[in-house]
Amino acid sequence: MSQQHRTIAGKILYTSKKPEILDQERGRETFVYTRHSDGKLTLRAHCEIDEPAPTVMRDIVHSLDENDRPIDCFVRLTVGDAFMGAGLFLMSDDAIECESYGPSIGRVSQRTKIEGGYDIFGTHPIQADAYSTRIMDVSKGPHKRKLRCFLPSGDHRGATPPLIAEGLISLEYLGDETVTVAAGTFDCHKFRFSDDDDGFVSKDGAHPTYDVWVTADADSIFVQGGVGGYMMTWYELVELER
Repeated sequence: MSQQHRTIAGKILYTSKKPEILDQERGRETFVYTRHSDGKLTLRAHCEIDEPAPTVMRDIVHSLDENDRPIDCFVRLTVGDAFMGAGLFLMSDDAIECESYGPSIGRVSQRTKIEGGYDIFGTHPIQADAYSTRIMDVSKGPHKRKLRCFLPSGDHRGATPPLIAEGLISLEYLGDETVTVAAGTFDCHKFRFSDDDDGFVSKDGAHPTYDVWVTADADSIFVQGGVGGYMMTWYELVELER
């Protein structure tokens, strides 16, 4: 008997645009997500960041309902090859709850009441960033809007113990382009994340501008993208199976 869900799997290569390590590999991400027959979706992503130090390894399992609203998320994080923390997030219409543990925080239980709703729950994998652009109504043409976001870490690399964080970020739809990468040629929507309001401030300041090209189909797969500013990173889809 065949499975009733649909599976998509891919690999994203992380490279650098810093002059001293130009176009060198600095990390990688593998992802698998399933679309179930009732419309619900689960994304599983394994992310490794080699540069800059300390290294980061992140495992994410994140589920959304048939309307792309978050249901739950599990995060396990290693920084500098040492366990940083693990956390389970549960979402309801009026709250986000977190059960987290890490050597620096011990055991933590959180419940944040949500007033006024929110737009996305960001989880830090590149494919998750791409999928979150579905919040934009591209039928309106190029436009920009503010997003209220919750995350398991407000750090730019997500390299802190999993706890509920909140911020604002701007997302802009820039238009459509056809893009060729190692995984193939794709018709894409182009988007730009920007931190106009210093919504996600880490020790390095506001998050630099982040451009992403996402397949212009119902799967919303990351194709390519890059972050400017001090980060100077580039990401490219190198394998895809669907």
